[in-house]
Amino acid sequence: MKKALIILFMLWSISITADAISEIRLGLKTNDMHQEEPFIKRELSIDLTGEAVSYGCYRKGQAPGLQGPSKAEIQEDLTIIAQHWNLIRVYNADDDTERILQVIAENQIPIKVMLGVWLENEDNNRSNKENNITNTLRCIELTNKYNDIVIAVNVGNETQVFWSWHRMAEEDLIRYIRTVRKYTQVPVTTADDYNFWNKPESKKVASEVDFVVTHIYPLWNGKTLDSSIEWLNANYQELKEFHTGKQIVLGEIGWATSYNSEKKGPGEQGTLIKGEVSLKAQETFLMELHNWVSSNQVTTFLFEAFDEPWKGGGEATAANEIEKNWGVFYEDRTPKESFLNYIKMEKMKKNTLMEDK
Repeated sequence: MKKALIILFMLWSISITADAISEIRLGLKTNDMHQEEPFIKRELSIDLTGEAVSYGCYRKGQAPGLQGPSKAEIQEDLTIIAQHWNLIRVYNADDDTERILQVIAENQIPIKVMLGVWLENEDNNRSNKENNITNTLRCIELTNKYNDIVIAVNVGNETQVFWSWHRMAEEDLIRYIRTVRKYTQVPVTTADDYNFWNKPESKKVASEVDFVVTHIYPLWNGKTLDSSIEWLNANYQELKEFHTGKQIVLGEIGWATSYNSEKKGPGEQGTLIKGEVSLKAQETFLMELHNWVSSNQVTTFLFEAFDEPWKGGGEATAANEIEKNWGVFYEDRTPKESFLNYIKMEKMKKNTLMEDK
């Protein structure tokens, strides 16, 4: 039996068989997927001081499903990233993601990946369900093919919080989580806003994952710089107590450098944001966040590495749309002054500590 399981895993690490694909499709289409009994938690093993980064690979003129970056562009990105982080988060399993994994493998870049599965509401929507199944199958294939690079899988992004534009049924999300856990060997999770994970209804989803990934944005929640870290810590500690026994990973947090203050209304940036939005504000936040991460040893994905101009309406909207301006590097891959100053200050602090020793 043990020998058979080893052989099966070796086959999975190479490719998904036709029979396995049929089995997965049938299970997802008929909702026939049972939880592992007993549920054996897989530990997230990360060799880093706590800091990681979200990586959106799309440059000007590129967007998911339309035009992705070349291998040369991805290699340029990852070479930059590797100077500062050794763990990245990507949000789907598609052709662009496969090129990212290929570039890491082919060039032996010292970066690990938390792979994603993008999911959308599939109630009475056959197209969305087919896309969800396709993304899930691709994720399973890539996770097993690149098992030395992919250290975890995140199934679904902000699919449960009340304000999500692609909110999906809890039972559907759980079915995809169970599917990925059944056909891979890595820890599996789902990412959502703290305003979902702090509610009683999140307990059922939390029982299905190996660790919890939460998004906590002081800026989006009307916090100013002077209160942002205290507010972050309060929410993080609340989630630790609420989900006892689960590792809490900070999947997204950052500070934008520009926004459209004139966009007013419920949920709009001009109404929700009260803190200063500037390069200087980002610099201050990066320093304070680094201190918090170091003190608490929390695996934290900074949002994000590069500005993404395709977001927030793309070319049809102004450059100051907030979703385009969360990067610590500009879209042209030059570092923002805020990030340069942050790196400079951290180096000075390290040198001072070494001198004191």
